[in-house]
Amino acid sequence: MSARDAVIVSTARTPIGRAYKGAFNATPSPTLAAHAIRAAVERSGIDGAMVEDVVMGAALQQGVQATIGRTAALRAGLPVTVAAMSIDRQCASGLMAIATAAKQVIVDRMDVCVAGGVESISMVQTAEMRLGGDPELIAMHKNVYMPMIDTAEVVAKRYGISRDRQDEYALLSQQRTAAAQAAGRFDDEIVPVTATMAVTASPLTLSPANAASRSTRWIHSAPWSTHSCAASTGLP
Repeated sequence: MSARDAVIVSTARTPIGRAYKGAFNATPSPTLAAHAIRAAVERSGIDGAMVEDVVMGAALQQGVQATIGRTAALRAGLPVTVAAMSIDRQCASGLMAIATAAKQVIVDRMDVCVAGGVESISMVQTAEMRLGGDPELIAMHKNVYMPMIDTAEVVAKRYGISRDRQDEYALLSQQRTAAAQAAGRFDDEIVPVTATMAVTASPLTLSPANAASRSTRWIHSAPWSTHSCAASTGLP
């Protein structure tokens, strides 16, 4: 059997919005992902029926994000004959989806796959979000359900990463993003999306997703942990 390579022939993504307060705070995950899927398929020049598998990653697969692979594929207008898979690997679900699609091409010898990731904090991390634990599992591993913000604290302490270093890197990252956007580096990737935004009271106060004028002094206004919200990516 001859060796095969997997290559990326088309890409697309949506803009990023702020959680709860952003432009996509009322856009369900399948609809948001569908914009990128539809554009990527169209840019590739293939018939959507040629897609053999759609692999989508999401960290919180409940509510509108349940079975996100299948729902996003259908929302994008792909035929019901196209298979789909949903992947959750904290915190690299989208990246793992792309790697899995590559394996589908190389190992399972599929010819065309679509892969990516989507996350709607606004529509999933709500009052309806279900949280629970297995008591016997907790007895075996007491920290198994530790939230990511707490695991970040563990990593920072273990490797001696100070709040100042995190803030400096977060500021640099945001400034690089703003500079790249101003230079048009993302213009060929980002697909324009029209959305209806809900006006609601936010359960969290979050920083702007991209702001070149951020300062480490502003970031330090959230002193409750060594890992600042400003060090995280803005998500819808």
